[in-house]
Amino acid sequence: MDLQKSIIIENWKTPFGELVLGVHNDKICLCDWKYRAKRTAIDQRLTSYMQCTYIEGTHDLIDSLKTQLNEYFLGKRTKFELPIELIGSEFQQKVWEKLQQIPYGKTITYIDLAIELNNVKAIRAVASANGANAISIIVPCHRVIGKNGEPVGYAGGLTTKMKLLALESPIKQTSLFEI
Repeated sequence: MDLQKSIIIENWKTPFGELVLGVHNDKICLCDWKYRAKRTAIDQRLTSYMQCTYIEGTHDLIDSLKTQLNEYFLGKRTKFELPIELIGSEFQQKVWEKLQQIPYGKTITYIDLAIELNNVKAIRAVASANGANAISIIVPCHRVIGKNGEPVGYAGGLTTKMKLLALESPIKQTSLFEI
């Protein structure tokens, strides 16, 4: 088996849903929701671009990814320190690079993201690139919201998006008895 022509994948259940994790040439290329509408399109883009096939297996980098994701889910990690490989068009890669600049606990609207890319008219293309992200959570597409401030569209589902946003920005509860 030629590992250069393989993307090693593992399905992994999290408190937020099931993810497909993948490594190619010692870089994370896949951390995506298993049951998403564009699952086939994402998989075809990755395997076609890299001229690889998926093989189920284990890899030290997948273990590191799971460790860091677990720390994130527990609120103990705000930044990921893993080598990643972004596979997509030049425009998609620009969008994904901008997504990585959104700080933990913060959000940005699709229109503001288009403005950050110096192309206010590209809002639909920005939304499309956001939806084509194959490295969810690490490339935090969940931090992009609608212009009305509400969560909209997410590969892992809106419930998952709202849970991730709540994890990153917990509302501080004040007891009625505190004075």
